[in-house]
Amino acid sequence: MYKKTLVALAILTQISGSFALQAQTLTKDNGAPVGDNQNSITAGPNGSTLLQDVHLIQKLQRFARERIPERVVHARGTGAHGEFVVSQAIPDLTIASLFAQAGKKTPVFVRFSTVIHGNHSPETLRDPRGFATKFYTDQGNWDLVGNNLPVFFIRDAIKFPDMVHSLKPSPVDNMQDPNRVFDFMSQDPASTHMLTQVYSDLGTPASYREMDGFGVHAFKFVNAKGETTYVKFQWKSQQGIKSLNADQVAKVQSMDFNHLTRDLYKEINAGNFPKWDLYVQTLKPEQLDDFSFNPLDATKVWPGVAETKVGTMTLNRMPDNFFQETEQAAFAPANLVPGIEPSEDRLLQGRVFSYSDTQMYRLGANHQQLPINRPLVAVNSNNQDGAMNYGNTKSNVNYEPSSIEPKPALAAARAVATPLSGTVQQQIIAKTDNFSQAGDFYRQLDKTAQQNLVRNLAGDLGAVRDSNTKHKMLAHFYKADVNYGTALTKAVKGDIKTVKAVAATL
Repeated sequence: MYKKTLVALAILTQISGSFALQAQTLTKDNGAPVGDNQNSITAGPNGSTLLQDVHLIQKLQRFARERIPERVVHARGTGAHGEFVVSQAIPDLTIASLFAQAGKKTPVFVRFSTVIHGNHSPETLRDPRGFATKFYTDQGNWDLVGNNLPVFFIRDAIKFPDMVHSLKPSPVDNMQDPNRVFDFMSQDPASTHMLTQVYSDLGTPASYREMDGFGVHAFKFVNAKGETTYVKFQWKSQQGIKSLNADQVAKVQSMDFNHLTRDLYKEINAGNFPKWDLYVQTLKPEQLDDFSFNPLDATKVWPGVAETKVGTMTLNRMPDNFFQETEQAAFAPANLVPGIEPSEDRLLQGRVFSYSDTQMYRLGANHQQLPINRPLVAVNSNNQDGAMNYGNTKSNVNYEPSSIEPKPALAAARAVATPLSGTVQQQIIAKTDNFSQAGDFYRQLDKTAQQNLVRNLAGDLGAVRDSNTKHKMLAHFYKADVNYGTALTKAVKGDIKTVKAVAATL
């Protein structure tokens, strides 16, 4: 009996051991192991992300449903109405009607926001700032959903939930922890550029009026000939850029942690209407390989590419009701109009799905019927019923095609033909170039701004307990710029020899 018990225990130990080993393997929600958690499945090295990537879709779907009802990211925001006026028509680049002729006006609604922190968090906290613009065009709504910084932490949407989880409070004690942040960032050197930007004083703007905005991603313009041009968008503040250093942040926070919202309401209600000029940078498809980096990588800017001003936006009216307008405003990169398409940027490809899915979860299937989201043009989608549907559909035909009530598609709005090459794959992009643009950004700062960046970053990086994580991060910054990495190493009392050794391996 004793021997039988020992044998049984041995078997149970072996079985439990095998389960313990399996528990250490990353799996999908159905328990199946994940083959690659770093790269989305794409159609070749420069092709679009495939819908068959179940792991990517599951991560984004589950991530979007983590909070009720607050936005998971961009929770705290402030919105304003206004108009966009074209200064230079660009029909040679795009059939998008809002750019068709100089002087054309399009109503807009803009929502500024913090990204990581919650709905009632202090607006003085360091964070990228959302800069989302809804254009109510005569071809439907176009949402340009970006930030006040031109790049992002990651280049592939499959890492978005992981990135946000690291930046959000710990699931154990509900507190933000730089040990968790830099544990993640140290494994992803592509984050070096964004970390350098957000830890500069740009991460603590003085007002929403005094910051620029960026579409971040490359998009595609398509003209009447079906020709494609890659494009990046930037809003340039006519008020200039004004940020707060660490001492000013402490002072403002002690007096008013709602300073960004209060300033926008105060200035617009007083008739001081802020303005931004919209600039575009463009590249032909054949130019994409002319750089040391991939221009469709969201961690990169396009240095040396000419900018063209195409119009000016003026914000001139605050919402009548915060919840009905600002809180219920639903922005999504999927809201495009003919002549503007997503590029093959892997982060953008995921956002095209994820943001619309998030809004559908947060506000319901009919959220685009809400007044703040409703297009100015008629909607004939054949979408049916659902909660909170207050449309006025009278037709008996809710399908297509139909000879009773034809609703033909518009050929000009058909997706542009994009050449594909290679095989279905799950690999990192070929040209990563993780550090050079972070160094370029550091070197263009004046001496005071460089010192502020080091001070800001050292405050969090210095709190990291794990020496390997700390020195790996220091090596990233050292790789970007020797003076930058050296100053930061000194500030956090790191070992410069270790930093140089790690940097040599990157």
